[in-house]
Amino acid sequence: MNRQVLLLLLLLLPCVAYTQPKPARLIIRGDDMGYTHSGNLALIKCYKEGIEKSIEVIVPSPWFPEAVKMLNANPGVDVGIHLALSSEWDNVKWRPLTNCPSLRDSNGYFFPMIYPNKDYPQQAMLENNWKIADIEAEFRAQIEMALKHISRISHVSAHMACARVNDEVKALTKRLAIEYKIDIDPEDYGVKWLGFDKPNKTSAERLQTFLDLLNTLEPGKTYMYLEHPGLNDAELQAVHHIGYEDVAVHRQGITDMFISNKVKAFIKKKNIQLISYKDLLNK
Repeated sequence: MNRQVLLLLLLLLPCVAYTQPKPARLIIRGDDMGYTHSGNLALIKCYKEGIEKSIEVIVPSPWFPEAVKMLNANPGVDVGIHLALSSEWDNVKWRPLTNCPSLRDSNGYFFPMIYPNKDYPQQAMLENNWKIADIEAEFRAQIEMALKHISRISHVSAHMACARVNDEVKALTKRLAIEYKIDIDPEDYGVKWLGFDKPNKTSAERLQTFLDLLNTLEPGKTYMYLEHPGLNDAELQAVHHIGYEDVAVHRQGITDMFISNKVKAFIKKKNIQLISYKDLLNK
């Protein structure tokens, strides 16, 4: 092939530019803001010092007023309404915002559980005569209270899967999210949920299992990992329910993991992009 023909072929060939693969994207979500002062402190710490990007707030919870102040003092954090219909802890409780008799126990609190639990017989919402009208009224009240105090709410989620008990409740939740313009549903964006399938009882096990999990993330895909930060202090040591007694130790471990320099360095090394719910709008 002479030089002129080779030059012509090169001019006619499309220019193929080398492009780096899109990084894996990861939402780190901290749940249950408002359940305790300890939890509020830990959730903000994990945002300011760690990898957490989105925080879910329980509106009828006892420490919601403090949560509002903390979230408004940190305008960069993405906030979701953690719709709640249960009050699971034995030593601290919360009540519905509305007059919804079918969602209250004999003391006026939310039932401890959503789904039947052998340790709390007949104390689950689904074991009682709940009404969809009561759920709608309560969800509306929680959404409106949150929007009143925190203007930048971007989405809703569900505490103890209360918004997913059946198709009717799921459809209601979706309709309300659209109505209140806070409809960013990870399922609509192909987000993959991450969870542990290896030992994670001790802090060392949990850290290594989390690093192993991060190592499985594939370029170009989007993932979600959620947990419940807390501090191992006197307040959280008094918070528990049957079957989950080591709350303070476990949730301190989550906080330590979310702020770990080793985790942050690994995320940087693997080129994992930490994002929030709002970033899902920008594919």
